[in-house]
Amino acid sequence: MPPDPRPFPVAAGPFYVALGDSISIDDYAGGPGRGGASLLFRNRDDDFPDWRGRDLLTVDPGTTFALLATDGATTRTLLQAQLRRLRALPERPTVVTLTIGGNDLLSVYGDSAAAREVVARVEAAVDGALAEIAGLVAPGGRIVVGTVYDPSDGTGDAVRLGLPPWTDAVAVIDELNQALRGVAGRHGAAVADIAGTFHGHGLRAGDPARPEARPAERDLWFCRLIEPNAWGAGGVRTAFWTALHA
Repeated sequence: MPPDPRPFPVAAGPFYVALGDSISIDDYAGGPGRGGASLLFRNRDDDFPDWRGRDLLTVDPGTTFALLATDGATTRTLLQAQLRRLRALPERPTVVTLTIGGNDLLSVYGDSAAAREVVARVEAAVDGALAEIAGLVAPGGRIVVGTVYDPSDGTGDAVRLGLPPWTDAVAVIDELNQALRGVAGRHGAAVADIAGTFHGHGLRAGDPARPEARPAERDLWFCRLIEPNAWGAGGVRTAFWTALHA
C-alpha cells in the first residue's frame, strides 16, 4: 500500500520507531525497557554501565519512542498490521529499525526448498515495506534493517538445540541475511549486523534453550532457543547503534 498522501507533522524532536519481531521486543529480556530497541532508546546503566550516555535519549533528551514490534511477527504481520500502525502515528519517525524474517524461515524448518522460497518472499516483502517506510520517515530520517542470528553459532548442531537435523540450516540463514542486506542497500537503509554480533553467544557459550532472562553467564545471549535474553538485548542494541553510527 502506498504511503498516505495526507501531510502529517514532523516530530518536535527525534522520534524512534521499532518494527518487527521478538528480536526487538522487551518480553524475553526481562520486561519493559530491557529489550534491544528499548536499550537503543534509553540505556539501563545498571546492567550496561559501559553504555552510559550512549543512547538516543541522552543524545537528544527530546527523543520519543514507539515500540511496534511484536512477538512472533512475520513479514505478513509487518505488511498487514505494523505498517498500518506506523501510518497511524501522529508524527513522522526520524529513526526506524526493523527485525524480520526469522519467523518466516522457522515456519518451514527442515525443508530446504521451501526455505529458499521463503527467503525470496521475505526479500520481496521487505522490499515493499522499505519503500513505504521511506515515504513515512521524516526528511533525513534513518532506516536500519537487522540481520537474523543463528543460535547454533554456525555449527548447525540442531540436536544440541533440541531440534530435528537440518543440514542446510546455516546456509539458508546466510542466504536470508544476504537477501536482507541486498534489499536494505537498494533502499539506502543501514544494516545492523545482529547475526555477526551474536556469533559466539549461542551454543558456544551455553544452552540457548534455557528460559532465564538474566543468566549468570553474560556470554549467553539466548533464551527459549530463539529469543534474545537481557544480555542478548544489549547485543541487538549494539548492532543498531553501530549501524546508525557507521
